[in-house]
Amino acid sequence: MPKKKIFISFDYDHDKGYRYLLSALDANAGSDIEFEDYTPRDIQSSDISVIKAALARKIRDADYTLVIVGKHANSLHPDREEIGERNWQWWEILRAHAEKHSFIASLIDPSNTLPAPLLGKGAKWAHSFRVDKIVEAIEAA
Repeated sequence: MPKKKIFISFDYDHDKGYRYLLSALDANAGSDIEFEDYTPRDIQSSDISVIKAALARKIRDADYTLVIVGKHANSLHPDREEIGERNWQWWEILRAHAEKHSFIASLIDPSNTLPAPLLGKGAKWAHSFRVDKIVEAIEAA
C-alpha cells in the first residue's frame, strides 16, 4: 500500500518540534508511522503572498492534512488581516478542505481547544500526541 501524502498543519512558533518529531519518526525504519511528508521546509520569507503560495502548492499536492492541535491553535496572528483568517492553521485547514483533503488531528494536550475550521470535517482523531494513537488515526483516514 502506498504511503499517504500528508501535509502537516501546526503552529510554527510554538509546535514545530512536534512536526519535526513526526518527520523523524517517519524517517526511522523502526517506527510504525509511515507517510509521505508534503509539508514545506522552513519558508524563507515573511511575505504573506510567498508563504501562501508555498503552503498552497504543498496542500494541493497532498491528499491528507494532519493538524497538530497545540495550545495556540486558535490564537490571533499579528498578520491575520493579510492572511485572511485568524491564523495560519485556520487558513491551512480551510485551504485543505477546499482541496477535498481527509483530516487527521492530534491533540498535544487534551485541554487544547480545537480550531473551529476543523469541526465537522470528519477528522480522524488522536486524542493525545502518542505514536500509537497517531498511527491509528492515519490508518483510519
